[in-house]
Amino acid sequence: MKFRSVSPSVTDNPPSVTPPKRFSLKVALWLLDNPRIGDNPNIKHFAGRLLKQPAREGVVAAQSRLGLLMCRECGNARDRRIGHDLLRQAARAGDPGAQRALGQIKD
Repeated sequence: MKFRSVSPSVTDNPPSVTPPKRFSLKVALWLLDNPRIGDNPNIKHFAGRLLKQPAREGVVAAQSRLGLLMCRECGNARDRRIGHDLLRQAARAGDPGAQRALGQIKD
């Protein structure tokens, strides 16, 4: 005997859109801004990993901070180029910190 089920789209309410999680962004910014631990290279690496997904999703604050971190802390040209791209995206979105940083880098 074969049971036929009604598709979930007919019986269920439409799924509500959940806002993206910004917890990782807040933790990363707190880590970088904390004067006691923010200078530690391991903390900077961890914060960069936390900022990566929000920056990909288009969060301007994450793009700006990750771009600054990559431009200042990374040793290879590829990471610095990615950092410049992130700063440009944040500057186009109107972030004043990214605009200042781009002005300092180009001068």
